[in-house]
Amino acid sequence: MAQKGAQPSASVEHIPGSERGQGFPPFDAHTFASQLFWLALAFIALYLLMSRIALPRIGSILEARRQRIQDDLAEAQRFKDGSDAAIAAHEKALAEARGRAQALANETRAKAAAAADARRKEVDAKLHAHIAEAEKTIADKRSAAMGNVRNIASEAAGAIVERLTGISPASEEVAQAISQALKR
Repeated sequence: MAQKGAQPSASVEHIPGSERGQGFPPFDAHTFASQLFWLALAFIALYLLMSRIALPRIGSILEARRQRIQDDLAEAQRFKDGSDAAIAAHEKALAEARGRAQALANETRAKAAAAADARRKEVDAKLHAHIAEAEKTIADKRSAAMGNVRNIASEAAGAIVERLTGISPASEEVAQAISQALKR
Protein backbone atom coordinates (compact mmCIF):
# COMPACT_ATOMS: atom_id res chain seq x y z
CA MET A 1 0.00 0.00 0.00
CA ALA A 2 0.95 3.46 -0.18
CA GLN A 3 3.31 5.09 2.13
CA LYS A 4 2.58 7.97 4.29
CA GLY A 5 4.16 10.84 2.51
CA ALA A 6 4.09 9.34 -0.93
CA GLN A 7 2.55 11.04 -3.88
CA PRO A 8 -0.77 9.85 -5.17
CA SER A 9 -0.61 7.69 -8.20
CA ALA A 10 -1.29 8.92 -11.75
CA SER A 11 -4.52 7.04 -11.98
CA VAL A 12 -6.26 9.53 -9.68
CA GLU A 13 -5.38 12.60 -11.75
CA HIS A 14 -8.73 13.47 -13.14
CA ILE A 15 -11.52 12.45 -10.79
CA PRO A 16 -14.72 14.46 -11.06
CA GLY A 17 -15.28 16.65 -8.06
CA SER A 18 -11.59 16.65 -7.19
CA GLU A 19 -11.05 20.06 -8.85
CA ARG A 20 -13.34 21.90 -6.54
CA GLY A 21 -11.07 24.65 -5.58
CA GLN A 22 -9.89 25.65 -9.08
CA GLY A 23 -12.63 28.32 -9.91
CA PHE A 24 -15.60 28.93 -12.17
CA PRO A 25 -15.31 26.81 -15.40
CA PRO A 26 -16.28 29.53 -17.92
CA PHE A 27 -13.41 31.63 -16.59
CA ASP A 28 -10.93 28.82 -16.94
CA ALA A 29 -8.08 30.02 -19.20
CA HIS A 30 -7.61 26.59 -20.82
CA THR A 31 -11.18 26.56 -22.27
CA PHE A 32 -11.50 30.31 -22.96
CA ALA A 33 -10.65 30.13 -26.69
CA SER A 34 -13.14 27.36 -27.38
CA GLN A 35 -15.80 29.22 -25.41
CA LEU A 36 -15.22 32.35 -27.54
CA PHE A 37 -15.43 30.27 -30.70
CA TRP A 38 -18.75 28.71 -29.69
CA LEU A 39 -20.06 32.10 -28.52
CA ALA A 40 -19.22 33.65 -31.91
CA LEU A 41 -20.69 30.67 -33.77
CA ALA A 42 -23.94 30.80 -31.68
CA PHE A 43 -24.16 34.61 -32.11
CA ILE A 44 -23.72 34.36 -35.88
CA ALA A 45 -26.25 31.51 -36.10
CA LEU A 46 -28.74 33.46 -33.97
CA TYR A 47 -28.09 36.64 -36.00
CA LEU A 48 -28.64 34.81 -39.30
CA LEU A 49 -31.76 33.10 -37.94
CA MET A 50 -33.21 36.42 -36.72
CA SER A 51 -32.23 38.51 -39.78
CA ARG A 52 -33.28 35.95 -42.41
CA ILE A 53 -36.38 34.37 -40.85
CA ALA A 54 -37.81 35.99 -37.72
CA LEU A 55 -37.33 39.71 -38.44
CA PRO A 56 -38.71 39.57 -42.02
CA ARG A 57 -41.81 37.80 -40.72
CA ILE A 58 -42.24 40.36 -37.95
CA GLY A 59 -41.65 43.17 -40.46
CA SER A 60 -44.25 41.75 -42.85
CA ILE A 61 -46.74 41.45 -39.97
CA LEU A 62 -46.09 45.05 -38.95
CA GLU A 63 -46.41 46.22 -42.56
CA ALA A 64 -49.68 44.30 -42.95
CA ARG A 65 -51.00 45.90 -39.77
CA ARG A 66 -49.90 49.35 -40.92
CA GLN A 67 -51.59 48.81 -44.28
CA ARG A 68 -54.78 47.50 -42.63
CA ILE A 69 -54.84 50.53 -40.32
CA GLN A 70 -54.39 52.89 -43.29
CA ASP A 71 -57.16 51.10 -45.19
CA ASP A 72 -59.45 51.25 -42.16
CA LEU A 73 -58.72 54.96 -41.69
CA ALA A 74 -59.38 55.62 -45.39
CA GLU A 75 -62.66 53.69 -45.19
CA ALA A 76 -63.63 55.54 -42.00
CA GLN A 77 -62.90 58.87 -43.73
CA ARG A 78 -65.00 57.78 -46.71
CA PHE A 79 -67.88 56.85 -44.40
CA LYS A 80 -67.47 60.14 -42.52
CA ASP A 81 -67.58 62.10 -45.78
CA GLY A 82 -70.69 60.15 -46.82
CA SER A 83 -72.39 60.80 -43.50
CA ASP A 84 -71.44 64.50 -43.66
CA ALA A 85 -72.97 64.69 -47.14
CA ALA A 86 -76.11 62.91 -45.92
CA ILE A 87 -76.36 65.28 -42.94
CA ALA A 88 -75.95 68.29 -45.23
CA ALA A 89 -78.63 66.96 -47.59
CA HIS A 90 -80.92 66.29 -44.62
CA GLU A 91 -80.37 69.80 -43.26
CA LYS A 92 -81.04 71.29 -46.70
CA ALA A 93 -84.26 69.26 -47.10
CA LEU A 94 -85.30 70.25 -43.58
CA ALA A 95 -84.68 73.94 -44.33
CA GLU A 96 -86.68 73.67 -47.57
CA ALA A 97 -89.54 71.94 -45.74
CA ARG A 98 -89.53 74.65 -43.08
CA GLY A 99 -89.59 77.31 -45.80
CA ARG A 100 -92.51 75.62 -47.55
CA ALA A 101 -94.37 75.21 -44.25
CA GLN A 102 -93.78 78.89 -43.42
CA ALA A 103 -95.00 79.96 -46.86
CA LEU A 104 -98.06 77.72 -46.57
CA ALA A 105 -98.80 79.08 -43.08
CA ASN A 106 -98.45 82.67 -44.33
CA GLU A 107 -100.71 81.94 -47.32
CA THR A 108 -103.31 80.26 -45.10
CA ARG A 109 -103.11 83.14 -42.61
CA ALA A 110 -103.60 85.67 -45.44
CA LYS A 111 -106.60 83.72 -46.82
CA ALA A 112 -108.13 83.45 -43.36
CA ALA A 113 -107.58 87.18 -42.74
CA ALA A 114 -109.16 88.04 -46.10
CA ALA A 115 -112.14 85.76 -45.41
CA ALA A 116 -112.54 87.22 -41.92
CA ASP A 117 -112.33 90.75 -43.31
CA ALA A 118 -114.94 89.96 -45.97
CA ARG A 119 -117.18 88.38 -43.33
CA ARG A 120 -116.68 91.38 -41.05
CA LYS A 121 -117.62 93.77 -43.86
CA GLU A 122 -120.69 91.68 -44.63
CA VAL A 123 -121.74 91.66 -40.97
CA ASP A 124 -121.02 95.40 -40.71
CA ALA A 125 -123.21 96.07 -43.74
CA LYS A 126 -126.04 93.98 -42.27
CA LEU A 127 -125.64 95.72 -38.92
CA HIS A 128 -125.71 99.17 -40.57
CA ALA A 129 -128.85 98.15 -42.44
CA HIS A 130 -130.46 96.90 -39.21
CA ILE A 131 -129.37 100.05 -37.39
CA ALA A 132 -130.77 102.29 -40.13
CA GLU A 133 -134.02 100.34 -40.10
CA ALA A 134 -134.16 100.50 -36.29
CA GLU A 135 -133.47 104.23 -36.34
CA LYS A 136 -136.23 104.72 -38.91
CA THR A 137 -138.60 102.64 -36.78
CA ILE A 138 -137.62 104.64 -33.68
CA ALA A 139 -138.17 107.93 -35.53
CA ASP A 140 -141.56 106.75 -36.75
CA LYS A 141 -142.53 105.59 -33.26
CA ARG A 142 -141.23 108.84 -31.78
CA SER A 143 -143.34 110.83 -34.24
CA ALA A 144 -146.33 108.68 -33.45
CA ALA A 145 -145.64 109.00 -29.75
CA MET A 146 -145.23 112.74 -30.03
CA GLY A 147 -148.48 112.86 -31.93
CA ASN A 148 -150.12 110.80 -29.24
CA VAL A 149 -148.54 113.01 -26.57
CA ARG A 150 -150.12 116.04 -28.20
CA ASN A 151 -153.45 114.30 -28.37
CA ILE A 152 -153.17 113.10 -24.77
CA ALA A 153 -151.97 116.52 -23.66
CA SER A 154 -154.84 118.16 -25.52
CA GLU A 155 -157.37 115.84 -23.96
CA ALA A 156 -155.82 116.18 -20.51
CA ALA A 157 -155.60 119.97 -20.77
CA GLY A 158 -159.21 120.16 -22.00
CA ALA A 159 -160.35 117.90 -19.14
CA ILE A 160 -158.46 119.95 -16.58
CA VAL A 161 -159.86 123.26 -17.87
CA GLU A 162 -163.36 121.80 -17.96
CA ARG A 163 -163.11 120.50 -14.48
CA LEU A 164 -161.70 123.68 -13.11
CA THR A 165 -163.93 126.08 -14.97
CA GLY A 166 -166.80 123.84 -15.79
CA ILE A 167 -166.65 125.02 -19.45
CA SER A 168 -165.40 122.75 -22.16
CA PRO A 169 -162.72 124.58 -24.26
CA ALA A 170 -162.53 124.35 -28.02
CA SER A 171 -160.09 121.66 -29.20
CA GLU A 172 -158.29 124.11 -31.58
CA GLU A 173 -157.61 126.53 -28.75
CA VAL A 174 -156.18 123.73 -26.58
CA ALA A 175 -154.00 122.49 -29.53
CA GLN A 176 -152.63 126.05 -30.08
CA ALA A 177 -151.83 126.47 -26.41
CA ILE A 178 -150.01 123.10 -26.28
CA SER A 179 -148.04 123.93 -29.46
CA GLN A 180 -146.93 127.24 -27.96
CA ALA A 181 -145.94 125.51 -24.71
CA LEU A 182 -143.89 122.81 -26.53
CA LYS A 183 -142.03 125.36 -28.68
CA ARG A 184 -140.48 127.08 -25.66
